[in-house]
Amino acid sequence: MSKQPRHRGPAPEDNELFEARHQPALRAAMHDVCWLLDRDYALNSVVELVGNRYNLTVRQRLALKRCACTSSARAHRLARQAPLEALRGQSLWLDGFNVLLAVEVALSGGVVLLGRDGCYRDVAGVHAHYHRVTETQPALHLIATVARQFGVAECRWYLDRPVSNSGRLKRMMLDMAAHEGWPWEVELVLNPDHVLSTTEHLVASADSAVLDRCQRWVNLTGWIISRLTPAAKVVDLSLER
Repeated sequence: MSKQPRHRGPAPEDNELFEARHQPALRAAMHDVCWLLDRDYALNSVVELVGNRYNLTVRQRLALKRCACTSSARAHRLARQAPLEALRGQSLWLDGFNVLLAVEVALSGGVVLLGRDGCYRDVAGVHAHYHRVTETQPALHLIATVARQFGVAECRWYLDRPVSNSGRLKRMMLDMAAHEGWPWEVELVLNPDHVLSTTEHLVASADSAVLDRCQRWVNLTGWIISRLTPAAKVVDLSLER
């Protein structure tokens, strides 16, 4: 990991692309995308069509992809969402990079998207590389504080082994947990989505693939971002407004 952590904060163009004057068009585009998805059109084709209509940039189109879902998918996800109060005395399995990056972005004042399913997501997500940033340790402390507040018995983190620096992040997380007395386990796996989708334990994730298949989940990042990260630039694409 970098010896001089940077901020996770907004990409250079995000403040302009997602500022208030663009949000009505983004919400209108989101409505059109979801309307077409409900009629069985493919996501990529729909976003291209709607993005062209509203003259959206690549990054704005990515936001639509991350936030949109069908009405049936939304209903299916919400039906299996548990309140955070259900965590008391339970083991919480966390989609490591998914949860951590969203909280890092929110703490840094970056753009966070509120999707149709009520989940908060960062714009880009993690791909082949992860680098520790200034917000990494504060984000982990915040997650640990909320887990303790809701009486979580154990946090079991799953990190993508193929992502570079995942091993270093694991060591840092376990060192912090040992120092602070947090009941944490951290595992590197090839495919966290599969692990989280098949467990009987409560899952913390905003990954659509996980939410569509897991048995029960909690909106941990949503609770944290909506209450504890006032610097976050939340773009509401939930269609609830």
